[in-house]
Order: sequence, then structure tokens, then C-alpha cells
Amino acid sequence: MKVAVAGCCHGALDKMYETLELLQRRHNVRPDLLLCCGDFQAVRNEADLRCMAVPAKYRHMQTFYRYYSGEKKAPVLTVFIGGNHEASNHLQELPYGGWVAPNIYYLGYAGVVRFRGVRIGGISGIFKSHDYRKGHFECPPYNQQTIRSAYHVRNIEVFKLKQLKRPIDIFMSHDWPRSIYHYGNKNQLLKMKSFFRQEVESNTLGSPAASELLQHLKPTYWFSAHLHVKFAAFMQHQTNSKEELPKATKFLALDKCLPHRDFLQIIDVEHDPSAGDSLEYDAEWIAVLKATNSLINVTQTSWNMPENNGLHAKWDYSVTEEAIKEVLEELNHNLKIPCNFTLTAACYDPSKPQKKVEPVHTINPQTTEFCAQFGLTDINDRIQQVKEEGSVRGEHEEEEEEEEMDSTGSAEEPSEYNTDNSGLSSINPDEIMLDEEGGDEDLSTCSVDPSPDHPPDFSASFSDIRIMPDSMAVSSDDAMDSTNEEPEKSGVSQQVEEKSLNERPLKRIGGNENGNSGIKKIKRRNQAIYAAEEEDKTE
Repeated sequence: MKVAVAGCCHGALDKMYETLELLQRRHNVRPDLLLCCGDFQAVRNEADLRCMAVPAKYRHMQTFYRYYSGEKKAPVLTVFIGGNHEASNHLQELPYGGWVAPNIYYLGYAGVVRFRGVRIGGISGIFKSHDYRKGHFECPPYNQQTIRSAYHVRNIEVFKLKQLKRPIDIFMSHDWPRSIYHYGNKNQLLKMKSFFRQEVESNTLGSPAASELLQHLKPTYWFSAHLHVKFAAFMQHQTNSKEELPKATKFLALDKCLPHRDFLQIIDVEHDPSAGDSLEYDAEWIAVLKATNSLINVTQTSWNMPENNGLHAKWDYSVTEEAIKEVLEELNHNLKIPCNFTLTAACYDPSKPQKKVEPVHTINPQTTEFCAQFGLTDINDRIQQVKEEGSVRGEHEEEEEEEEMDSTGSAEEPSEYNTDNSGLSSINPDEIMLDEEGGDEDLSTCSVDPSPDHPPDFSASFSDIRIMPDSMAVSSDDAMDSTNEEPEKSGVSQQVEEKSLNERPLKRIGGNENGNSGIKKIKRRNQAIYAAEEEDKTE
């Protein structure tokens, strides 16, 4: 089957789907599935906009709300993960995944589903060491810290995914697995993005958590976005035994949805012709969720996942064939994901703007139904319970303090959740932002044909392909509450046979037929992680 893979969508659903329709008209190619690697921006209304950790000038409603309201319907089944430019309050309603609109499915904090026999997994968010070992404690209304930490990857999601034993066909992450750039044309990457050089040379670019998953899952394909550049790599994995067959992963990162950019790729994936056209649950993943349910943490307390270090009675939460069979029996062998999308917030109305609406913490019926069916903890319900318990304790403490204070005193403390989001227009230290990269050109002038700058045959010259180093796993230093995230440099450099992905690149081309979009400015916002260098100011 044909699978379309997209980089950062940034809410431009109309343009994404129109590009696919243009592809069908011009080349008679119609994808069966669209995968989006984060920054989807499922923004329903003005309150959702306030839950995106971006400067005010980037808060645009875009077009998702039309699909949420039912005004439009996605022409192709769309599955996506979260990135770092999201309406976090909306996605938080679906921690285990669910429909954000008809025919548009979110994988959750982490998830695995099946479509036509193809096993698709993903993890949402970006890696940040000081939040990695915390629970999912955030809820709206967010303050200036939680609006960012809400999309940071947590160790429990990585731990769950590492319990999987069955092969994964496709995996998605928003940020790149750390060290993946050593397995592709690194020189070409640095030519396009010269300000990556310091991080590439110090082996600090990308997510160590994603690298750990890449080493463990060894999927056939791994797709990412985030860094707004197209990059391919081929990784040959080490075998654990002589009997084990060697596995390899084809990695592809894509750009953001803008004219003149490589944001879309069509690939052919082997599938089960006898399988239906419905999105399905993955039985092993459901069994893993049930097995790890007791590990759920909704507090800011940092903790490590169970491991074989003598400190835990149990550390292996992988599931048996019997447990998987029990899940199948619970579902009567019907794995089809129910189309139970429900509106949980008012939809944006251009004729009646609501600029002062506040985001609220919502329990989504899809999550309630999912948790009840499989006996899982509703994370949002647990968060509300913890908040209520904290409020009761706070009231008792306040009464005790008032008894000890003068009548003119006050025991009131500022709320943990600051409802004043005016300060969120400041620079977000987690992100990279590319400013003034393109406008809303008329799609009628767009083309899916390759430009002269990019030949039709998408092939990468993998000049530095190596076996996966162990240092790509998350080390104790990576997961400490510290901003120092530099691991040891990889010292492994074993060469393997050069290979390439021979897919066809797709890009939208704006109204300027010469392909010159004018002045481009690249701004690096993340001073702590990314070495800022003023490059490519003008062309």
C-alpha cells in the first residue's frame, strides 16, 4: 500500500490534503494512509491557541477546526503524533490515543496501532532531561513552565514501548534519534544546516530516548520531523545472537509544510491484502498497557522505571502470548478501533471570536471508554483527584495558619496554575523556530514535481554508516534534573554496505516560478541546546 509521510504540519491541513489531491490528479497516485510526525496543531478554538508554547505571532487558528466541527472531513485516514507546537490541552484529553476529528487519529503519549496488517508505533513530544523522569502531572490552565513540560517525553512511555517483542513496521518520533546523523550523508546535512555542526560533532543533536527505542525496536521505517530539513539514513543493527537475522532501519526526516520544501514523501509498504481498511488496536500494546498500569505517575516526583539492578522485585513487564490472547478474547477478536469521536470543546467561529476564553481540564469520553474496557487508569481523572486532594489539604493548612495569624494577616498563596498567559509570547527555550519561511500561496500554483534543486530520484549518499553505538541509549546523566545534556561521544565506526532509499520527493512550489521565495531568516530559539549561529540570512 502507499503511505504518505509528512513532516511538521503546523495546522495546515487544507494545504496538506490539497497537495495529496494534486498528486492524484497529476500522477494518479492516491495514498491509503497519511502519517504526520508532529506539530500537528489540532487547534479547536481560541483557548487551544493559548495552550501552545509559541510567541503570539505564531498563534494562528489555521484550518483544523473545520475538520473538528464536521465542516470538512479528512479525505485519507490520518494518524499523527504530538510535537512541541501543539494544543496540549486538546491532546492531553487522549493520553492513550483517540480521534481528534473524524478520520484523524492521535497515537497518544505513546501508542501502537495496525492498518492493513502494518504495525505503526510512535511517541509524542520532545526529549528534555529535567522532565524525563517525572509523571504526567500537567493540566490546563498551564503556567509558563507546564505549558512546555506538558509535551516533554517521559520515561514511562519509553519503558512501555521497550516491552514490545513483536516486530514494528513503522515508528514515528518528532525529534530525531540522537546519533542518527552518523548513518546518512552528514556532510550534506551540515551544508544545508551549518548551525547543527557543534551538536553533531559533540553527538548532542537529537533525543537519547528515541535512540534507545530505535536500538530496541529496530523498526523497518523510522520517520521524524522537528528540525525542518529532509534527511535520510540507513542503519544496520547489531544482532544479539548468531541465530538472529540482521535488521536494518530506513530513517527519513521531513521538512515543514511550506512552499519549496520537502515536507511530503510517498512510500510503498508491504501489507496484508486480506486485512480490512479499518484502523485497529494492537493486541500486544494493549496487553503492555494493562501490565504497566500500576506504574502510572501523575506527580512531579522524579523516579526511575524498574530495572534489573537488585532494587525492584519486577522489572520485566513484557507480555506473554497468553496475555495477548486474553486481550483478543476481551475484544471478541474484533480489533477495529471504534469511530467514537466526540466534541469536547466549542469550535472556533470566525464571526464570533472569543479572545478571553480560558482553557479547562477535560475528561474525554473516548478515554473513559477505553480505560473502562481494558481496566486502565484514566490519567486525567487521576490528575483531578490529586488536585482535589491537594486542595482539601491546602484548606486545612490555611485554616490552621489563619488561627495563628493576626486578623489583618493572610494565608493565601498564589495559585500553582497561573491563568495569566500574557507572558507566553516570550521566547520558548525548548524550540527552534524558522521565521518568515513562506506565505500562504495559492495551491493552484503548487506542484508536486521535483524542482531542479532536488533530482527526482531520492537517494542519499551514506558516506558515514556505522553500527548503532551503545552510547545512544539514555544514560543516567541524560535523565538527571540538569540542563547539562551532553553524553559521551560515540567511538564506534564500523562500516557497513552503503544503501539508499529510492523514494520520490514531493514538495509544494509557491507562486514564484523561479523557486526564489525571497529573504529567509533562520532563528534558533533554543540557546541551551542548540548553538546559535547566524546563517543563511539572505540569499
